[in-house]
Amino acid sequence: MQENRIDSNYRSGFVAIAGAPNVGKSSILNHMIGEKIAITSKKPQTTRNRILGIVTRPSFQLVFIDTPGIHKSSRLFNIRIVDVALSAWSDTDIILFVVDASCSERESEEIIVGNLKGQEKPVVLAVNKIDLIKKNARAAIIEQWAARYPFKAMIPVSARHGTHMKELLEAMRLLLPIGPPLFPEDSLTDMPERLIAAELIREKIFRLTGQEIPYSSAVVVDSYSAEDEKNLIKIRATIHVEQDSQKGIIIGKKGSKLKAIGEQARKEIEHMAGKKVFLDLFVRVQKNWSRDAKAIERLGY
Repeated sequence: MQENRIDSNYRSGFVAIAGAPNVGKSSILNHMIGEKIAITSKKPQTTRNRILGIVTRPSFQLVFIDTPGIHKSSRLFNIRIVDVALSAWSDTDIILFVVDASCSERESEEIIVGNLKGQEKPVVLAVNKIDLIKKNARAAIIEQWAARYPFKAMIPVSARHGTHMKELLEAMRLLLPIGPPLFPEDSLTDMPERLIAAELIREKIFRLTGQEIPYSSAVVVDSYSAEDEKNLIKIRATIHVEQDSQKGIIIGKKGSKLKAIGEQARKEIEHMAGKKVFLDLFVRVQKNWSRDAKAIERLGY
C-alpha cells in the first residue's frame, strides 16, 4: 500500500546499536523513537534481549536493534547475551557504536573495536553523555576515536537532553540503502506487548533492588489476556531468582518491595497499552538458573 507514496530515493535499513554496558544505548533508542521501548537503569547490563525499535520519517526508515552491552565475562548467562549482541551485527546495514564521553577507555570497548575491524559495514560513532563533560574536551575525545577506527561519522550527543540527535539520524540516513519501508509507518516496534511488559517489570527490579538481585533475576509473563469490553489487561508474571535470600529481598517486609515493583511496572504498562492493567506478581526460586543452559533457554534467553 505504501509503495505509491514512496519516491525512488526513499531509504530504509537495519541498524545495530553496539556498546559497552551502561553507555546509554537504550536511552538513545527511546529518544529517537519517541516512546519507551527499551528499559533503562543506572546499573550496567540492563538490556538482555535484542530490542527492535522503528523510526520512520518522510524520506527514510531506520529499524534499530538495541543489543545487550558487550563485556568480558566467564558467567554462562553473560556469555550468552554477549553472543546475542555480536550476532546482531550480521543482520544489519549499519552499526551505531555508542560510547560514554564521561568515562575513560574500558576493556569492553577494546573488544568491540576488535570485532568491528573484522567486518565491512559502515559504522557511526555516537559519543553520548556530552552534557557530563566540558565543551572544550569534546574535540579531543572525537580525535582519539578517529585515530582508532575509520568511522563514517562521529556525532557527540546527549540522549538525556536530545542534543544532536537529529544530526545522528541524518548521518545514518545517508548510509542507508535505497528501498521502501520495511514496516508500516505507524510501527514503533515488533516486540509483543507481553514481552515489553516483562521488560518493564524487570526494569523496576533493577531500579528498586540492590546490586546483586537484578543480575540474578528473570521475569516471565505466564499469562497476558485482554478484556476489551472492560478496557482491561490481566497479567500474571513470575520473577525467577537464584537463592531463597533473594526471594526475601524482592518480596520485602510484609510484601512492600514486591508491591512497589508491581505498582511502578503497572503504571508504565498502562501507559504503553492505553488500558487499565491488573498485574499479579509471584516470586520463585530457581537455583543457579544463570549457570544452567537449559534454564536460560526456558526463561527466554
